[in-house]
Amino acid sequence: MRNRQQGELEYPSPLVGEDRLGAKAPSEEGGRRGRTHPSPEAGGFDGAPSSDATALHARRPPSPLGLAPESALPRKGGEGARWGRRLLVGGVALAIVCLVAAFALWSFANSLGPLDLSAAEKRSTVVLDRDGRLLRPFATADGRWRLPVAAADVDPRFLAMLKAYEDRRFDRHPGIDPMALLRAAGQLLAHGRVVSGGSTLTMQVARLLEPREERTLAAKARQLVRAVQLERRLSKPEILALYLTLAPYGGNLEGTRAATLAYFGREPKRLSFAEAALLVALPQAPETRRPDRFAVDARRARDRVLDRAVARGLLNAAEARAAKAEDVPAARRPFPILAAHATEAAVAERPDAKVHRLAIDGRLQASLETLVRERLEPMNAQLSAAILVIENDSGEVRAHVGSAGYLSRDRAGAVDMTAALRSPGSALKPFIYALAFENGVAHPETLVDDRPSRFGAYAPENFDLSYQGTVTARRALQLSLNVPAVELLAEVGPARFIARLRQGGATIALPKEAPAGLAVGLGGLGITLADLTRLYAGLARGGDAPGLVRRLDGSAPVPDRRVTDPVAAWYVADILKGAPPPENALAGRIAFKTGTSYGFRDAWAVGFDRDTTIGVWVGRPDGAAVPGLVGRLAAAPMLFDAYARLGREPAPVPMPSHALVASTAALPPPLRHLRKDVPKTVASTTSAPLKIAYPLDGSRVELGFARVAEAAPLALKAAGGVPPLTWLVNGAPVTAPMLRRQSTWSPDGAGFARVSVMDAKGATDSVVVRIE
Repeated sequence: MRNRQQGELEYPSPLVGEDRLGAKAPSEEGGRRGRTHPSPEAGGFDGAPSSDATALHARRPPSPLGLAPESALPRKGGEGARWGRRLLVGGVALAIVCLVAAFALWSFANSLGPLDLSAAEKRSTVVLDRDGRLLRPFATADGRWRLPVAAADVDPRFLAMLKAYEDRRFDRHPGIDPMALLRAAGQLLAHGRVVSGGSTLTMQVARLLEPREERTLAAKARQLVRAVQLERRLSKPEILALYLTLAPYGGNLEGTRAATLAYFGREPKRLSFAEAALLVALPQAPETRRPDRFAVDARRARDRVLDRAVARGLLNAAEARAAKAEDVPAARRPFPILAAHATEAAVAERPDAKVHRLAIDGRLQASLETLVRERLEPMNAQLSAAILVIENDSGEVRAHVGSAGYLSRDRAGAVDMTAALRSPGSALKPFIYALAFENGVAHPETLVDDRPSRFGAYAPENFDLSYQGTVTARRALQLSLNVPAVELLAEVGPARFIARLRQGGATIALPKEAPAGLAVGLGGLGITLADLTRLYAGLARGGDAPGLVRRLDGSAPVPDRRVTDPVAAWYVADILKGAPPPENALAGRIAFKTGTSYGFRDAWAVGFDRDTTIGVWVGRPDGAAVPGLVGRLAAAPMLFDAYARLGREPAPVPMPSHALVASTAALPPPLRHLRKDVPKTVASTTSAPLKIAYPLDGSRVELGFARVAEAAPLALKAAGGVPPLTWLVNGAPVTAPMLRRQSTWSPDGAGFARVSVMDAKGATDSVVVRIE
């Protein structure tokens, strides 16, 4: 017992097969857990272990409460300290690893340099119409079609499909989607190959901005860094716009807008489910899924997108079936080329600009281009045509058709015939009449003689070689009679007529080393369709020809140019409104005039109402003659069709308050007849001739306008004639009939003035003076 007690004192652990609560336990379990200690039974109290004691101790069972034998418990501060040290060392190591990783990531990000968005700026130049619709895109320098587009310009259903298929959490993640990355990694480990990528739309934009062929971890890390940089720098709509602009769609197509125009022939604003799904599928493998080359693969990829859209609840099964029934496009469509000459000129004017906005109405432009093609199709294969539409109030060019087909080689479609110098034929006659009306030489109801006449060596003839006899100036202009027009031109002077056209802003080409003769009134000069249409717009605007406004993106304003006075402009407009229309056209709708150049080389028709002026030219660009090419037959029907496509009723030109509306008999005697070789009245043969004594014809009179705003009046003196006398300036009376032969007139400014006097018997005299 003493030995056992001593053993208990020496070894406090329980006996073999007995736990601390006195319960028995299997000795085998104790053998597995126990350590070798001497026991009293083995007589090993002197500290020397015996084999029996060791075996006995090895069979001690553990405590049923899960406690180790007391001799196996850690000593005070032993095992706990070791675990603490391990945690501390592990934490420090983890912190070091994190710091090293962060430093490595920071160094890697710095090695990449700043984010470069210049690739997004290398996009196609686009020319837009006045409402922002695309007229014509131009390929980039490397031949790619990369049209700018914003998320708001794309069908929302396409955007929903794109996010559902490519990046469900695009609107929430910071550029990197950890869940998508973990999913992709798990699929890679499970299948041993890439099943789905973990790239977000932002990461794809980063890859598009900095394209690389290699598919390495370094390349992926670069995308991750760039994606975060993109998210920090740009908003979500801006990132989405970059994707929509840069995503590849096969061949040289980049961006959603280029793809929809090439594959569907329209803008991406409205897309069907099938079209939207195809656009989602193509960027994943743009070359192997091109619908114009690999239609089966493209259709299969599209259908997978539709299935995903059904699973995401974006469309139902019936809509998906209908979408899958649609065919994929079998060929690419050409990009739009509306107003080809105008867009080309705009880009040449500002080559660095990426977006150009013109004043052209795209819908009207397309309609008129179709009109030209339809009209010329049954005619000579080498004929071309041009149409220019001007808004009178602003001078904006609403349509510019430069040829019958920009890409047509037979019709020389690349030549812009609105800017070509051509002979106008009779199209300038209205401006001869306007100058005569303005200077008091004639009135619309003045009688003129249409008979064989000779003006020196020049003997004009009418187009049909017939003569009408004595007619009014109104009728002579409506019938486009040549002899009365030349007679009026002889009265006002060819040089003065040319100067007035140039004053209106027109570029006039005359034969070299030859003075302007009377033939200029019948087409003996060169003028462009653009200038001629501007001059006619001046008639609609009361005599002020507008400067053409071709751009709406900050072009310098062009000043108006005076062509004639308001009364003369209205006289001409009123006359031309009564011109006989072409076949199958209504009369009295628009004021218009036709022209045919010598040798049937050019056919013209220009018409206007209060709001719009349209000019039409038909002919061969090479200037060759075309038998039977007449303005009334070739150009006038096209003019009336163009007006019909404006979609509104023509508006009349307003009449000035001081216009003289009277019959021939009610006109003052000097305006009743143009002939000067006979007296205006019988009484005029028995009296002294009336003559203006002052101012002299062709003189300059200094009244002081250069020094003061209100200058001295101009003294008027007459000799001969029968009182009372009436004085007129520029055809308008400035005094009441008076018995005195002297009077005064106060001009409103410097310039030329035609002063006339008329006596009681109808005799007249006129002079032209320059007021300074």
